Amino acid sequence: MPHRDEEITMLRRELEMLMGERQTLLQVAGASAALIASLDSKRLPLGAVESADMLATTINALSEETLQDALNAVSAEIEEEEEVGAGR
Repeated sequence: MPHRDEEITMLRRELEMLMGERQTLLQVAGASAALIASLDSKRLPLGAVESADMLATTINALSEETLQDALNAVSAEIEEEEEVGAGR
């Protein structure tokens, strides 16, 4: 039984690590989506437009649920930045 308990503990740690990584990736995807949404592609250098297009294509490949989770993961941070910028 001790071996089984060790396996369960190891699996629990692995799952916690994966969930933490998922949260970080959701934040990256959400921040990227917010950045892409705020860009004016007509004012970007060609290299940046190509990179933005690649990023937008990747973001658009996410499921609706995952994209919503990603946007939710950064919404408070985006709102805080907007409020700080509005106070200037």
